[in-house]
Amino acid sequence: MSEQQPTVTQATLVKKAAPKSDYKPADVSPQRRVQRTFAVRLWSIRHSRLLEWFYSRFADAFLLLHPLWKGIGYSRVEAPVKFIEKRVKGFMFDCRMCGQCVLSSTGMSCPMNCPKQLRNGPCGGVRANGNCEVEPDMPCVWVKAWEGSRNMVHGDKILTVQKPVDQSLRETSAWLRVTAQAAAAREAAQNQQNTGASA
Repeated sequence: MSEQQPTVTQATLVKKAAPKSDYKPADVSPQRRVQRTFAVRLWSIRHSRLLEWFYSRFADAFLLLHPLWKGIGYSRVEAPVKFIEKRVKGFMFDCRMCGQCVLSSTGMSCPMNCPKQLRNGPCGGVRANGNCEVEPDMPCVWVKAWEGSRNMVHGDKILTVQKPVDQSLRETSAWLRVTAQAAAAREAAQNQQNTGASA
């Protein structure tokens, strides 16, 4: 009877091929670093209702500042706003700065964290424990999205079909884009109302 050889994983091969040095990042294993990231991401999903309320107020405040953004110039404001947005959303949601944020529609679970970058629900490979097919230690982004959406007031927005990612918007501020769109829609509604009143 022959002994079965232990399987060698890709991670083991990469580790063996890596140049040896005294540097160890934060003296923490990659698995622990990933778990820390999941911890904050999962906290955001568990508190999706609170974050939904906060985001609504934040969007209103940003819209009130539209005259300021327009006066300075949206293109000039982009860099500092994007810097802050990237850090805040990166910490809270592992944001990938796709520029088309749909957190309010996906239970505060960013679909860009899906290794397959699926925008409209999970693939057929979700494991029995709710973890990802590609990254077995990671909870499936879409399983968590559904859980988070069930806590939210407007949780049924998860049923809205999302468009494919527009790569030209990558690394741009979703906050500013949404604000500019909301301001344009508000101005169009006011113009239509004024036209109707004068007719």
